[in-house]
Amino acid sequence: MTIGITHTRRAGTLIEGTSRGDSSAEILRLREYGRTGRQPFRWSRHLGCWYLPHSRDHATYTPSLELLAQRLREKGFEVELTIDNADRRSFSEAEQDREERAEDRAERFAGYADSAARNSQAAWKSGREIADNIPFGQPILVGHHSERHARRDRERIDNAMRKSISEGDRAQHWADRERAAANYEQFRKNPGRTLRRLEKLRTDLRAVEKWQRGESAKGYFRNPGDPELEIRHQELTEEIEHWQTAIKEAETKGFKVWSKADFQRGDFVLHRGTWYEVLRVNAKSVTIPHIHNGVGEFVVRATGNRLDWTWTAPYDDVSGRMSADEMQQKAPDASAAAA
Repeated sequence: MTIGITHTRRAGTLIEGTSRGDSSAEILRLREYGRTGRQPFRWSRHLGCWYLPHSRDHATYTPSLELLAQRLREKGFEVELTIDNADRRSFSEAEQDREERAEDRAERFAGYADSAARNSQAAWKSGREIADNIPFGQPILVGHHSERHARRDRERIDNAMRKSISEGDRAQHWADRERAAANYEQFRKNPGRTLRRLEKLRTDLRAVEKWQRGESAKGYFRNPGDPELEIRHQELTEEIEHWQTAIKEAETKGFKVWSKADFQRGDFVLHRGTWYEVLRVNAKSVTIPHIHNGVGEFVVRATGNRLDWTWTAPYDDVSGRMSADEMQQKAPDASAAAA
């Protein structure tokens, strides 16, 4: 019996050739083979084989799979191990797949929520019908021939109410998961979040380019000839281009990408619902009076900086700008309420 262990970025880590009861499952369920060494393989009815969660679109940690192959061989299996980290899908393909799967999850979770809600309502109705047949305030008549029936009715009512509550909680759980799945694309493409993601990706790309030149990055060196660096460079470049396109689409719909060029000292910046006077303009943010000065206020000016502390508002978390003259017309007093 030959078991095939394969890993590609495109498909992830898959185990094929096993059969029920062949003792391979007890090895595959060990939490030693993931990228973090803390997750077991899982069986997929859809794929018809074992797979390692979260292994797609990542390079594998080869020693972990070699350890797995060794343990299977010790159990008497023949094992073929194939690793091809260069076989990958583009970032746009991967992102489209994630969006489609989120849509499928939303539809599936909606079905679970509806089913649980129906079960909750049916259980409540069943308990209510039993309770309606008991005279109001009627106690259990101990020793009477009706005692057994009365206790059974109360037990059935209790079980029905418990089930109704339990199913109601399940319905809420699946409804929350449906909402999260349905909002996946909106969450991923949120412009402010996307700008922060782009900043991190560009930092990672600069680190890769330094390693390729034989320089230190993030506090250490890597072998410039490591083929993984070239693959990672391609991945980061594709992902940056993808999210840059998303920002351009947001700009066509009215989103403003703020920068140092948009502000000067004395302007006002809208940050998380409050207007703050700009104390200093920085490369990636503006310095403002400390946010604790803005609790319940519409405008916080430099003269109202009671704590004498400052804060920074990153440009990706800015949602508006006014000049000093515009603010004076809108809110002449520091304590003015929103117009």
